[in-house]
Parts: sequence; C-alpha cells; structure tokens
Amino acid sequence: MSVSVRVIPCLDVAAGRVVKGVNFLNLEDAGDPVELARRYGEQGADELTFLDVTATVDDRSTTYDIVSATAEQVFIPLTVGGGVRSAEDVARLLGAGADKIGVNSGAIARPDLIDEIADRFGAQVVVLSLDVKRSGRGFIVTTHGGRVETDRDALEWAREAIERGAGELLVNSIDADGTRDGYDLELIRAMREVSSVPIVASGGAGTLEHFAPAVHAGADAVLAASVFHHGLMTIGEVKAALEGAGLDIRRVEAA
Repeated sequence: MSVSVRVIPCLDVAAGRVVKGVNFLNLEDAGDPVELARRYGEQGADELTFLDVTATVDDRSTTYDIVSATAEQVFIPLTVGGGVRSAEDVARLLGAGADKIGVNSGAIARPDLIDEIADRFGAQVVVLSLDVKRSGRGFIVTTHGGRVETDRDALEWAREAIERGAGELLVNSIDADGTRDGYDLELIRAMREVSSVPIVASGGAGTLEHFAPAVHAGADAVLAASVFHHGLMTIGEVKAALEGAGLDIRRVEAA
C-alpha cells in the first residue's frame, strides 16, 4: 500500500496576519491565520504549516498565542517554524499545540540545534526548512526569510541535517515562490536523491496541473499558499487532480 500524498496549506504569518508575496518580497495581507486554518481543516487539508516569516528578521520568537489559537481550530498535524533557536523554543511551541517544528536560520547558525531537538523530542518533530536559491554552481541555502544568501550547498546541508536527526525536509524554492509558474522539479529531484526522509515541496504552485509533477519528481507532500488564500483552488480540487494523475490521497468529507 503506497503512502498517501499529503496536501498542506501554508500560513506565512507576519505581525499576526497571513501574508503572501512573490520571491518573499512585497508581502500583502492575505487574512487571519486562525480563520484560514479553520477553513483549510474543514476543506480536508492533511496538515497545516505555520511559518512566522519575520521572527528571525525581527530577532524574536514565534508568536505563541497565535500558534495556540490556530492549534485549537485544527485537528490535523501542525508544523510551526520561525525564530526557533533552542530546544526550549521547541518545548514551548509543542506546548502551544504544534506537532512538528520547522528549523531554518537557527539550525544553519548552529547545526547542533537539530541534534538537540531530535534527541529530546524525536526525529519526527524536526522539519528542516530549506529556502533554496539557484546559484552558478547549483543550489544554495538562504536564511532570514530568503533575504540572506549563505555559501552552504543546499544538498549537502540537507544530507547533514538528516544525519543529525531531521525527520522531514520542507524544500522551498525562493526562485519559484509566489510566481505560480510551477514547482522547481529539478530541485525536488536533486533533493530526492540525497534524502532518506519525506520531502515537502514548496514554492510555485499556480494551477491544478502543477501538483502531480512535483510528486512524480520525488515529493511526498505538496505545500501551497497564495492559490489557497486567494481562492484560486480548494484542497479538494488539488486532491482530485492528484487522484486523477493516479496518486493516492487521503479522502476527507469536507464540511
């Protein structure tokens, strides 16, 4: 029995509101995170990802009260990321209702953070969030919401993070983010080759036809934001498109 493809809406949150831009720039208000979370849960989302996109930039922790209010509205796995720098941050987020924790800038600054979280809470809690950009020599990792480029090779970093205890990779293409031109299939394939853990593809979804190719390229789950926030498509329509492409999905009776 093959594992069902997960469909995951993403709430990029800044100052308590869901925002969306293109290539992480020109962020626009897209609504209330708690209300959107409730809607997506009712539509049959398999999981929900909540990213506080300005936490690292503002040098502060994720907004715990919003996480808690969001968790109260959804009864599906909730991944939370943004500003996580210590195992104590993770403990607080899990206490607020998160099921999995996304780490990005904090782990790049101090890779031992991955080991510490995995040792204390288990690998299933650790989601390595990679904001990946193309460079002349391949793919590099960026930090601070895509604003700061590192010299770290994205594939090597993914491999190291898995060895340290990351249980899942959230692979976001900065180049494709918000463009609605489709997922970066080359990036997904490259990540699949080095990854022994599930991959969540992110960045670029624009039409129903974009989702299945990401899975065929190696993604275990597909994440999208603006197309859901702006009502261009529903979770159910994405699942129908995946099923139509011969992929297994988890059927949910949408409310």
